Amino acid sequence: MDYFRIQGGRRLAGRVAVEGSKNSALPLIAASLLTSETVTLRNVPALSDISNMLRLLKELGVDVQGEHGTVRLASADENQIHARYDIVRTMRASICVLGPMLARRKKAIVAMPGGCAFGSRPVDLHLRGMQALGAKIELQGGDIVVSAPRLKGNTIFLGGPFGSTVLGTANVMSAATLAEGRTTIECAACEPEIVDLANLLNAMGAKIRGAGSPRIVIDGVDELGGADHVVIPDRIVAGTYAVAAAITNGDVVLEDFPYDCLLAAIDRFNEIGVHVERLDESEDPMRCTVRVTSERRLRPTTITTQPHPGFPTDLQAQFMTLLCLAEGNSIITEKIYPERFMHVAELGRMGAKIYRQGPTVMVIGGTPLRGAPVMASDLRASASMVLAGLAADRETIVSRIYHLDRGYSRMEETLNLLGAKIERFRPEPAEEKRLAEALAGAGEG
Repeated sequence: MDYFRIQGGRRLAGRVAVEGSKNSALPLIAASLLTSETVTLRNVPALSDISNMLRLLKELGVDVQGEHGTVRLASADENQIHARYDIVRTMRASICVLGPMLARRKKAIVAMPGGCAFGSRPVDLHLRGMQALGAKIELQGGDIVVSAPRLKGNTIFLGGPFGSTVLGTANVMSAATLAEGRTTIECAACEPEIVDLANLLNAMGAKIRGAGSPRIVIDGVDELGGADHVVIPDRIVAGTYAVAAAITNGDVVLEDFPYDCLLAAIDRFNEIGVHVERLDESEDPMRCTVRVTSERRLRPTTITTQPHPGFPTDLQAQFMTLLCLAEGNSIITEKIYPERFMHVAELGRMGAKIYRQGPTVMVIGGTPLRGAPVMASDLRASASMVLAGLAADRETIVSRIYHLDRGYSRMEETLNLLGAKIERFRPEPAEEKRLAEALAGAGEG
């Protein structure tokens, strides 16, 4: 198992580019199941989740050329319809093969998905959407079995107890492209990843309008063709590196910064005392260049996570770490995943004063963070541990960084380019045992 060794207290400066979006690339890859022609995707990030999705597509009969950067996909064997548990369990986004495979191949068998462990994220809305399109649904031995000789358009409401579903919207929208008649999705997810998927599907010949709004209308077509598409930059990676600049009082230029879909985060940055300055006002607001700097005295704020265009839940942990350095009390309320606070205890090990009551935490800022052995628990919590290590005095050891590799392409190399000192290492068994004992001992204390 790989670890990070971080020497804190180093100010970040320099210029880096934001990689392609993981959360966009995964459903885009799945969309290649909707056609027998070649779909070319560019700006695909080099991540373990991407590798697993491509491995799944190969098992589903897709010819895959490339692993990241430029990836070409073409369905060669459309008789393969089983997304096995061995692959699906590694990432929740595997569920997004369900809609495309059902629409094109008339049947899909998909194991119940896995992913980060921070609370229940059921797939009932996905299945409700497929059922509304005329599919028959069964559960057999942990597999979801969905079949339909021909899908038929319908009006589908996709709202859930914590808002709309992004992957559910992607699944239903993809399936509806080949359905007979018109499909209207009400309470659709408005995230930029949905807009990116709609842009690809339209380039393939679909008829979709309203993506990015709560109502999406899809007029079904008989077939889809190939397309060439550039994946949007990753807004969560962009936000994470902006926090890295701020938490080290740095001066960092970020290229390919998706400014237009981070307005809620930028609003909170302004409140805290972090400046995100656009350097190219005339350029594409989804791919612009910004300079991130911060004031020496950071201010507290309140944050409530919400569906897009609200504050993204995937940046909650990173901003919590930043607010540990603000002078005053901050309040963070998690409205999307109320149990998404596994990073709170680890930040406490580094000296943070954080108190949780249900879906809300109070961060009492102003206390310096101290280096310590900490454990990554999920993808974004892992990023918050790295950010804390950048700001802490002494050395921080972060274990289980395989979580990070699911969503950040060699994060240590990017941060080291900016002046950080992060070493990826794999300890000898004796040292790994000592680190595990240090974590366990601190937990008991």
